[in-house]
Amino acid sequence: MALFFSRNTLVRVAYLQANGTEDAGAVWEIPVLDGFSFSQSTNTSEVVLNEMSAGSSVSRRGRKMFTDSYSPAEWSFSTYARPFKTLGTGETGGRADDAPGFHHAVEECLWAMLATNAVYTHPAASTNAAWTTTPTNAIVSDATDMDIKFTASNLTELAKANIYFVNGTTIYKIANCAMNEASLDFDIDGITTINWSGMGSIISEETSAPAATRTEGNSGTTNFIRNRLTELSAVSTSPTSTTYGLTLTGGNVTISNNISFVTPETIGLVNQPLEAVTGTRTIGGSFSCYLDSNNTPNKGSMDLFENIIEGTGVTVNQFDLNFKVGGASGTPRIELKMERCHLEVPTHSIDDIIALEVNFSALGTDITSTDELTVKYVGA
Repeated sequence: MALFFSRNTLVRVAYLQANGTEDAGAVWEIPVLDGFSFSQSTNTSEVVLNEMSAGSSVSRRGRKMFTDSYSPAEWSFSTYARPFKTLGTGETGGRADDAPGFHHAVEECLWAMLATNAVYTHPAASTNAAWTTTPTNAIVSDATDMDIKFTASNLTELAKANIYFVNGTTIYKIANCAMNEASLDFDIDGITTINWSGMGSIISEETSAPAATRTEGNSGTTNFIRNRLTELSAVSTSPTSTTYGLTLTGGNVTISNNISFVTPETIGLVNQPLEAVTGTRTIGGSFSCYLDSNNTPNKGSMDLFENIIEGTGVTVNQFDLNFKVGGASGTPRIELKMERCHLEVPTHSIDDIIALEVNFSALGTDITSTDELTVKYVGA
């Protein structure tokens, strides 16, 4: 009897092209952390007998179960955030781009699924590989950084992939996967992690998985991001302009597409989920810091609490938050720029040193805008 150990599992993401087929040149191998999961359940209906006595206190009391449809497959895993600069010299050997020194990320394809309708193009070695989006330039890699924007996310369907969990000769495939949520955590003593979760149409056992063709950065030891170096720039832009000097003890940014799967309801068949559709895009999170009366030359966290709780006439406050995870300069790092954040009243955490926790929601210029967040990767 063979036993399977989760630590031996490899995760491969086969990015789907516009026609819904896998592209052999766009298969990422994603190193994941312990705690990954995938599952699928069924939707059932029940028919019962409920009648009065037929005489002598006899009554039929049976029931029957029917499988109506499969629920969408659910999956989740965590990765480290790992930016890098590609070595270039063509796309052989699992490299991300043929332009040396361009910035990329090991988990780059997952961002493409979360934020865009991107198609990955990897032409001849004389031309740079690129993400093609509508509108354009939602993902741009160059010699300075890699920018990820949500300008191509106002769509009913975003990019999809087939995800393979490979454990020796046992291979499970989740087809037609859509990315629902990414949650980026930066606690003070850890390494920056991103928790990814989503849905797919069906789980199947396969005899083989596509070979990984995008593996650059996976084996590097210099592209992990240390959370302790993280800095936050916080500026109130409405109703008044105030700069706050806040030294963090932890934080989180979560992006959710609130997706759902459409499933037919034909009787006499076990229906399978068809396609994922997006819901409201929500971006928000929280950060924590010590209660500080002053952080010269800027205002401290006590001033932040006071200004928010006394703003009884302000229905929507506006803060420019820029998290520089891994530091304001140097590499590797991620910058999360949100120019219009609504902050809730901070809550006090009473411990040896009193701290504040602040929840925020990132908003666009208006209710239909897609400029809530820009993610910038800078590689080692």
